[in-house]
Amino acid sequence: MHSGLTIGEFAALTHLSVRTLRRYHEAGLLEPATVDTFTGYRYYSAEQIPPAQVIHRLRQLDVPLAEVKSILATDDPGRRADLITGHLRRLEEELDRTRSAVVSLRQLLRPEPADLQVELRSVPGRTVAAIGDRMALDGVVAWYDAAMAELDAAYPPAERTGPPGGRYANELFADGAGSVTVYRPVRDPRAAGRIEVVELPAVDLAITVHSGNHDGIDVSYGRLGAWVVAHALAVDGPIYETYVVGPRDTDVESQWRTEIGWPVFRLSA
Repeated sequence: MHSGLTIGEFAALTHLSVRTLRRYHEAGLLEPATVDTFTGYRYYSAEQIPPAQVIHRLRQLDVPLAEVKSILATDDPGRRADLITGHLRRLEEELDRTRSAVVSLRQLLRPEPADLQVELRSVPGRTVAAIGDRMALDGVVAWYDAAMAELDAAYPPAERTGPPGGRYANELFADGAGSVTVYRPVRDPRAAGRIEVVELPAVDLAITVHSGNHDGIDVSYGRLGAWVVAHALAVDGPIYETYVVGPRDTDVESQWRTEIGWPVFRLSA
């Protein structure tokens, strides 16, 4: 007679199915305490219940089997925490992408407003403090946050003369990688570290305002682009964004306002 828990009893206690327990045994993830050499029956010990429950929770979070095995194999609590934290961070990023996609789809399902507010604006040339780089599209948000923090540290509010902005090359959207520049209009632009003094050229823009956070800003881009096709002559050039009100100004997302500027050819009045 064998001591211990049968695979069925162990399955009931851990909420892991018999089929799953067999798969974990074959993968070397959770081996039975003993296996009857004659019948092949698997028996588990009570001490295996906590690690089995850990496995159950990790798998509920979609942690890959290989990572689960690494987590269980390490005796270093810090290393174990790092492995779990890394996966949780990836889950949070995936949730952010899902939320953004849901917001965009909801906006697309609404009837498009016939009265999209677009302003044709001639923006004069400006000298600004800026940080630029070339990068992949999926790295822009993190890079932007770091660059703006650097500009904010170099230029306190008393030195700023307008809201910050960004300039994004067409290739960034078309090819998934391209040049990005973020900048602040300030009284005395000066180079320091990554910060450069940049001359922004005069440009004619078709401008609309995206309200709220950037979830769904792609929909605003699309509607502005459609307006430009119908009402103006688009020209090849970077897209401009001006962060009139943003997270550096208020935590209330509904108050955020981002101007999107599409380069156009404008006839003289």
